[in-house]
Amino acid sequence: MVSELLIMIRVIMLLGLINCAASGLDKVGGKYGWDQNVNYTDWAAHSHFYVGDWLYFVFDKHYYSVLEVNQANYEQCIDRDFITNITRGGRDVFQLTEARPYYFISSGGYCFHGMKLAINVEEPLPASPPPSSFSSAKTNASPPQIRKHFTAPVLFVISPLVWTFLFAQVRSS
Repeated sequence: MVSELLIMIRVIMLLGLINCAASGLDKVGGKYGWDQNVNYTDWAAHSHFYVGDWLYFVFDKHYYSVLEVNQANYEQCIDRDFITNITRGGRDVFQLTEARPYYFISSGGYCFHGMKLAINVEEPLPASPPPSSFSSAKTNASPPQIRKHFTAPVLFVISPLVWTFLFAQVRSS
């Protein structure tokens, strides 16, 4: 009875671990971070952003800032009347909480040097494909999609650890 309860607790913990692995932490600008003369339009075009993901801004807080702004202020690099000042310490995170476009700029004129980012956040992909009937939709079916950060290497690392964790108590009984 106790070992069954331990296994159930471990399975619940595993599901939490998988959920954490499935949500993303995206370092804005990749290896360049949040800096001048980085093509953030190109960087964002090669990424997909989902509700629940996090943006990680790495920058020198003595020079730069990160402001969430509306589309008009983004297009004109206006740093007044911003929505949110994300700047805290130069290693700042921002959670994408809803499916919508987000706009970010740096103040102090740095936006004019390319420090601006526009992204479109989507709803998370379904965990499994919806049930389908045996109709003609079968011929148009595409392979199921997996969340962007939940890849095969993660499964190969997690899998042996999970089995060891789940059944360690059973073997010792």
